[in-house]
Amino acid sequence: MQIRESSPGDEKAIFDLIYALAVYEKAPEQVTNTPEQLRKDLFEDKICHAFVAEENGQIIGFSLYYISYSTWKGKCLYLEDFFVIPETRKQGIGEQLFRKTVQKAKELGVKRMDWQVLEWNEPALNFYRKQEAILDPEWINGRLFFK
Repeated sequence: MQIRESSPGDEKAIFDLIYALAVYEKAPEQVTNTPEQLRKDLFEDKICHAFVAEENGQIIGFSLYYISYSTWKGKCLYLEDFFVIPETRKQGIGEQLFRKTVQKAKELGVKRMDWQVLEWNEPALNFYRKQEAILDPEWINGRLFFK
């Protein structure tokens, strides 16, 4: 198993994992992205970046992030999604992916790394607690959708 930066040709496998995450989060109907758009965003426009966990030529996990900005802190890294296929969990793959993303944040010199986790997702909450992350219940998410 290896963790590596994503490269062109990985977008279909990453997209399949994104969809699997949406199914796990009980919201597959909300996925409107496509592998083609993901390829453009990752490798042409470079508005986001991803690491993949690969085993025997198969992508079994990913973390997708982008640079954000805090008026209080400056440059930050936002971990948009992070997922490992269920049958390969409990092998340390998620921890390696997460640590690789943290390492990248430090290399980029960001002041903060942010992400969201659903309040009912106890396995994820426990994982982040194990990483000594601060899970802040104070902030409420705001969101607008555009067509």
